[in-house]
Amino acid sequence: MRQLKNKFLSYITNERNYSANTAAAYSGDLDEFIRFLEKKKAKEVDPVTIREFVVGMSGRNFSKATMERKIATLKSFFKFLKREGLYKTNPASGISFPRKEKKLPRFLEENEVRHLLDSVNIKEKNGARDLAVLELLYSTGMRVGELSGLKVKDLDLANAIVRVFGKGSKERIVPVGSKAVDAAGAYLAVRTQDSEWLFTNDKGGQLDQRMVRFLVDKQVKAACLSKNISPHSLRHSFATHLLNHGADLRSVQELLGHSNLTTTQIYTHVTTERLKEIYKKAHPRA
Repeated sequence: MRQLKNKFLSYITNERNYSANTAAAYSGDLDEFIRFLEKKKAKEVDPVTIREFVVGMSGRNFSKATMERKIATLKSFFKFLKREGLYKTNPASGISFPRKEKKLPRFLEENEVRHLLDSVNIKEKNGARDLAVLELLYSTGMRVGELSGLKVKDLDLANAIVRVFGKGSKERIVPVGSKAVDAAGAYLAVRTQDSEWLFTNDKGGQLDQRMVRFLVDKQVKAACLSKNISPHSLRHSFATHLLNHGADLRSVQELLGHSNLTTTQIYTHVTTERLKEIYKKAHPRA
């Protein structure tokens, strides 16, 4: 089974271009399933075996999102084995996903974003870089990994666009707002490191995702914001504010790099809730 797992991981990494993080998650899920089979001393995998594994997960306080991913891993794994002729059937095909918890994404109000960005002290060490990072995250809605992976050549300040490489190495072109263009230009003007990476650490290396999260945490504290904010919250804020100002869902989908429109539709729930609040406050008979 471990050899089959390695074949599958090679397939999703080399042929399907899954990200390293996704491949690592799939690998961990399959290792857990293999340990279950070894403990059970199962000689074959059938739908009953899969259901036993899923029932076992239910008693371990996994979130529904985690359980859904683990089931999706098994479905993809056995689908691959069946297609390659290594398994006669897909024993996971009939396993249903748990109902997803509908969690609305955490985002900042527009005045909170302004306060966060205005609170950056560009005279501090790395201040110009940190402001450019925050401005680009909010201006483009990029994921943290996408921003960390940017190279200088990807950012076209003259045309106010940036080339982003998203999940599965999918490329998209995203407009950059004037404030972010100014912040990025100011940062590049004072940057001393000669590096291909757009955002660098003190040694001139790539600014990794952990450091981006650290600088966002630092700035949230400096701005005295009470919300629990992450870099991804700026992505949520980007999408929510666009929809609040009349952007259509398809355009927001493209800007975010979502392959499926249903992923983007979560933001319509956010804007609907906002409209309800406004209605309750404003309508005399609400």
